[in-house]
Amino acid sequence: MKIALYRIIDANYNRLKEGLRVCEDVIRFAFSNESLTRDYKTLRHSVTDAFKKLDIEQTELLESRDSEQDAGKKTPRYELNKKRLEDLFLANLQRAKESARVLEETSKLVNKKAALQFKDIRYKLYELEKKTFKKISSLCDRR
Repeated sequence: MKIALYRIIDANYNRLKEGLRVCEDVIRFAFSNESLTRDYKTLRHSVTDAFKKLDIEQTELLESRDSEQDAGKKTPRYELNKKRLEDLFLANLQRAKESARVLEETSKLVNKKAALQFKDIRYKLYELEKKTFKKISSLCDRR
């Protein structure tokens, strides 16, 4: 069970960080919003801090990883249908929120303080989503 748990944690940690990085880069390069860029970067670093509380060695995560046999690695068609940066942004934001929830739940089995920190990250994502949506909407209206 430890290997399965570590596979879930590894996949969602990577997914959360990657999703936040895509959001950060869209906000930074497409919308040139310094404040929101900083918010996403800070949140991404908070994920790293929460993850460290799990005290899982990187080697253990890598040993549990099985990318070749991953039943979900095939890209569904709908993921290739994005037409605008906003679509890309929103998909990655959703991915990040879902991964934060999975990390919150799985961390309960490893370190309850980390679980609480992932919960906090998830709620910060909800607020950042609302704040970003207002900014993006107004910026898109001007285009």
